[in-house]
Amino acid sequence: MSLSDSLDSLRKIDISDLDFNNVGSWPAAVKFIAGVLLLVLVLALGYNFHLKDLQVQLESRQSEEGALKQQFATKAFQAANLEAYKAQMEEMEISFGALLKQLPSDTEVPGLLEDITRTGLGSGLEFEEIKLLPEVTQQFYIELPIQIKVVGAYHDLATFVSGVASLPRIVTLHNFELVPARTDSASKLRMNILAKTYRYNDKGVQQ
Repeated sequence: MSLSDSLDSLRKIDISDLDFNNVGSWPAAVKFIAGVLLLVLVLALGYNFHLKDLQVQLESRQSEEGALKQQFATKAFQAANLEAYKAQMEEMEISFGALLKQLPSDTEVPGLLEDITRTGLGSGLEFEEIKLLPEVTQQFYIELPIQIKVVGAYHDLATFVSGVASLPRIVTLHNFELVPARTDSASKLRMNILAKTYRYNDKGVQQ
């Protein structure tokens, strides 16, 4: 039977005449087409229920492989530079130790107050107040605020601020406030400033 004959026979077939309880009685062309459709259906269902899951797993494994390769490259780089890292850590420990030595201990605070007072007097200032405020505890250090009120000329105040910042101990200055001083000299200013020095909080590190 030629292809044209098969097509002609298919055109003559009425689907309502097909007996679905007796597939063997169907014409050969119909059975062939039904077999092809069934095969396509089975392949589609197989892809959806099996191959699709495998594809997702494959993509997941490929992603994990990329992450593992990146981790390996990072660790290989770190291993190759291990000695450099060790030297850098030793250098950081030395620098950290040097910074800690700049932090005053409890017994050195009076000496720090004397240095601040000496710097102010050397700059030609008059002290109205210099007092310690309550400590503020941080994780690795403890702040020691010092309230300072001085009176003097603008340039003398600038010299004092520069001198305090240059002290061997770490001292930071905050909350500047300048107002005209009620004195005989119109050029005098009153400066209210908060100085902070720091000491090492060894208890916080141990915790």
